[in-house]
Amino acid sequence: MNISQLEILRLLQETDYNVTKTAEKMHVVQSAVSRQLILLEEELGAPLFERHGKRLHGPTTLGQRVLEEVSLVNQAMKNIRALADDFIDNRNGFLHIATTHTQAKYFLPGPIAKFRERYPGIKIYIEQSSPDNLINLLHQHKADIVICTEKLGDDEKLIIQPCYHWHHTVIVPIDHPLANETLTLERLATYPILTYSQGFTGRSNIEKAFGDADIALDVTLAAADSDVIKTYVRLGFGVGIIAGMSYEAGKDKDLLALDLKGLIPESTTKFAYLKHSYLPSYSRFFIEQLVVTSNAN
Repeated sequence: MNISQLEILRLLQETDYNVTKTAEKMHVVQSAVSRQLILLEEELGAPLFERHGKRLHGPTTLGQRVLEEVSLVNQAMKNIRALADDFIDNRNGFLHIATTHTQAKYFLPGPIAKFRERYPGIKIYIEQSSPDNLINLLHQHKADIVICTEKLGDDEKLIIQPCYHWHHTVIVPIDHPLANETLTLERLATYPILTYSQGFTGRSNIEKAFGDADIALDVTLAAADSDVIKTYVRLGFGVGIIAGMSYEAGKDKDLLALDLKGLIPESTTKFAYLKHSYLPSYSRFFIEQLVVTSNAN
């Protein structure tokens, strides 16, 4: 058994068990990959993959267990490289952050500004995506840290920690009837609601609040972007429900913000990273800024 054979197993899993693509990634001919795989199976004494002719159709029971161990070995190799790079020079490198639009625009500027002061040589990449896909980016090693509100549930492979707590806000034009009324969910429900798409920015808490009160939630426009919601509130499409941090007093002077604290449950934004992944000192510093900034808010 050698590192090259373990790399073949890793790439087979990454390419959905496609020998041709695995060979291309390793810059070798297909027959070389097949030969190394046969040698490994002969050494282990049992097949690692189900076959149909020359095609692989997923791992055997043993193969699945072996692939799990290969993932750990691959992570250890990544950690060793990262540890060495961090020891030699922790002033250059890359920080890959995966998050949603709301967090990228309204929360992250503070932590990133402090990070840039301390580590000006580190290149920062921000990947904006849906909460569902953010977790995949972590597991695929395409992100170092994920920050979002939804979908960060139990995952034994992740370290998940709370970042900060926040509430939703209603936004309406300044001359809207709600401006002079006591705000209730019943009253809100008499208007078309504009809010986040399913799975974004605390949408589940909005649904929970209305559901617990047995009030129908009529969402006539849903978007992942707070600015899109504000745009259509301005056009008179209905009443907006957005994250409180998304209301910018200086830019949104034409809109009135009404606090929903006590009506809709508090939301918690969290950050996560792979449990067995080595984080360079600059990544750990960035995580510290996430917590410091949230405590200051």
